[in-house]
Amino acid sequence: MDPLPKGVQLVGEPAPDVEVLVLGPGMGDDAAALFKQLPGLKFVQSFSAGVDHLLPNIPPGVILCSAVGVHDASVSEWVMAVILAMGRRLPEFIDGQRRGEWNRDSADSIDDIEGKTVLVVGYGSIGRALALRLAPFGVRVVGIAQHAREDAESPDSLPLLLPEADIVVDLLPRSPETEKFVDKKFFARMKPGALFVNAGRGRTVDTDALLESLLAGHIRAALDVTEPEPLPDSHPLWNAPNVLITPHVAGAVKRWEPRGYRFAGEQIRRYAAGQPLLGVRTGNMPAGRTLAH
Repeated sequence: MDPLPKGVQLVGEPAPDVEVLVLGPGMGDDAAALFKQLPGLKFVQSFSAGVDHLLPNIPPGVILCSAVGVHDASVSEWVMAVILAMGRRLPEFIDGQRRGEWNRDSADSIDDIEGKTVLVVGYGSIGRALALRLAPFGVRVVGIAQHAREDAESPDSLPLLLPEADIVVDLLPRSPETEKFVDKKFFARMKPGALFVNAGRGRTVDTDALLESLLAGHIRAALDVTEPEPLPDSHPLWNAPNVLITPHVAGAVKRWEPRGYRFAGEQIRRYAAGQPLLGVRTGNMPAGRTLAH
């Protein structure tokens, strides 16, 4: 996080005069109790791209910032990896390798992604990073954001866009509005054989509806997040057809910590200088300071 501004001191324990809290991985579960020990708290910087789970516990007037940009590369690369892996039927070939089978029966079902349409639901910085990575493959990317803007459509467009999409990527944050946003009607509108990718939050998906669609052979799926999470070993999703599951590791790469601490250091310098902060989700700056979204 260096160089830190003059007068800024790093401490490892709660204290009444602490103004800024850098909330590391695993600290979110104890955040409410931690906030009570920090009566002078003004600004919380999370290491997570999604901070909706923190919103109910943030004290009034305290700024909460997400780690905008920190996980863009890693999560978008995971999405790219599973899109290519599922298109090339790599999970099936890996199973065949373990059995020592040279089986080309599925070769006719292998497909590339050139000319495909990828619909990204929850089109923010990670979605834009994904679009940049998809561009060399000749893919058409359509973004869906909370409100229509120059680079994204509104959710009202989903009934028309879902039947056209070959791949649907869920990057939605967790919130009351996104709870089970991807439901039975959502899956029913998807093109038969389309790939559903979830790198957002498990609770944005109706798991029963997802399982039903998989078992019916209507869609394929690649999931880094699930509901429930962790996924119990007896859960039917594990054995559903045409699904690839990873244990919430899309953002878990070696270099995420240096990126996170660099970002936190930049945010602290901005805060100390009264400059606009990045990734602001809630709260008001103290007098003399300003915010940027």
